[in-house]
Amino acid sequence: MGRADRTKNRARATGAVSACLCLALAAPSPVFAQALTSDLLAPVPGGFVQPENLPSRRPGNNSLQPRGTLQTSLLSPQRQDQSIITPPVPAASGAAGSGYDALNRKRQQVKYYPGQQRPKRPVGPGSLPPPLVQETRPVPPSAKAAKPPVAPAIAGAVIGQPARKRLPIDPDPYAPIGIRVGSFLVKGAVEIMGGYSDNPARLLQPRGASLYQIAPELLAASNWSRHSVVVDLRGSFTGYDKTFPSAIAQVSPSPENVDRAEFNGKIAGRIDATRDTRINTEARMRVGSDNPGSPNNTAGMKEFPLFTTTGGSLGIEQDFNRFQLKMDALVDRTVYQDSKLVNGITTPNTDRNFNQYGGVGRVSYEVLPGLKPFAEIQGDVRVHDERADRFTYLRDSSGGYIKAGTTFEFTRLLTGEASVGYLARKYEDPRLEVLKGLLTSASLVWTPTPLTTARFITTTTIDETTVPGVPGVLTRLYTVQVDHDFRRWLTAIGKFTYGTQDYQENFRSDKIYSIEGNLLYKMSREVWLKAQVRRDILNSNVVGASTAATVVMLGVRLQR
Repeated sequence: MGRADRTKNRARATGAVSACLCLALAAPSPVFAQALTSDLLAPVPGGFVQPENLPSRRPGNNSLQPRGTLQTSLLSPQRQDQSIITPPVPAASGAAGSGYDALNRKRQQVKYYPGQQRPKRPVGPGSLPPPLVQETRPVPPSAKAAKPPVAPAIAGAVIGQPARKRLPIDPDPYAPIGIRVGSFLVKGAVEIMGGYSDNPARLLQPRGASLYQIAPELLAASNWSRHSVVVDLRGSFTGYDKTFPSAIAQVSPSPENVDRAEFNGKIAGRIDATRDTRINTEARMRVGSDNPGSPNNTAGMKEFPLFTTTGGSLGIEQDFNRFQLKMDALVDRTVYQDSKLVNGITTPNTDRNFNQYGGVGRVSYEVLPGLKPFAEIQGDVRVHDERADRFTYLRDSSGGYIKAGTTFEFTRLLTGEASVGYLARKYEDPRLEVLKGLLTSASLVWTPTPLTTARFITTTTIDETTVPGVPGVLTRLYTVQVDHDFRRWLTAIGKFTYGTQDYQENFRSDKIYSIEGNLLYKMSREVWLKAQVRRDILNSNVVGASTAATVVMLGVRLQR
């Protein structure tokens, strides 16, 4: 029964629908087809995509319609009678504000946020070629070896740390680095050498002996913004394995023991009182002995008597723009040891002890940054402990010098100082003539190439003597030294010295020649190996006074 009812209802619904369709077809009505409108040929922007999301939209040039409103057609019924043909579009109107423009018009520059990464410039005409890829080589074993740990800040591995500035190239990678002691930089060294000399006593009949030499050095300099202190101490001791018979009958006698000790040290200080005023101080000390073959030696000595010269200076230096004035006061004292003879007797040398008081003034003017002419004058008096010496001569004297020259510095190739002048010394004893002569003084450094350095030094001095009737010895020395680096660790040094000793009023004149060659092998900053060959010649116009000697030494230099 239920199934019959459902079938009956379905049949009724089907019949009703069929009747409605038949009535619709039979009733008269107009026929409408799909009309061709302008919206189909020119779709309205925003019909399917929001205007702000269109890919062809130019930034800042489109007026956006608020969302939530209906987008009306550009070709509404009120504008259907107008032509649907759009006017011509200008060139490059579809490009972005910073893109390519066919009309070569200036485009807008792209603005980046602070810190924003800039895009790389595309490769094209005018671009730099890509860097060449270096040839890959196998990593050396030293790169994989164990290395001491390095702080990240030193290694430059800290995130955000700026790049470390590259250190300048060390001009001398084998020079000692020194030790920092407070605000001072201290450098120390000692040379230990051994060798052979064929005539250490400078005898007429040469006799050789083995030798050793120990030469310590100490240099300390302050590192202050104002004021300065420099300490320079150098010494040496040369010993021989044998003694020699005292040359009593020789014109220039020599002692039995020819061991020699030398020391030369000074402490220089500068006080910067004001910007243009400086106070200079210096304390100095020198220890030495007469050279072998000198006529000042006493016959029959057992060893060389040492002399000690101590002194100091105090002065002021004032700048007046380019003009500079400098004045110093000098005080020195020289004391000799007593001479020990081979027979056990001791002879005093108090007649050779003297004090020297003097002063020196200097004016200079800086013509150019590298040229500074100057004039210098010096005067002093020498007062001996004993007015008359062993030969009854009055040795007290007064003297000085005057000279003019210039200091210069031309592009660091030629630097130094050179001067010429005149010096004289007058003695209290009327039997002693005035000692005078031409004064030459120079200290030049010439660097023709980065590997070669040449030095020229000349000095002129008046030395005391005990020779009867001789007022003094006028000594001039000229030294030329050339240093050449074959490698940074291999240096050759050539040195030549020429000197004259004029014993005035005695008709004796000596000429000194010395040629020396050194070879340095720098193993590290602390250890150097040194080899030296030297030839010394004394040529005198007195018969039997000329001598010669050759010295060969090999050793090591330890420094820090």
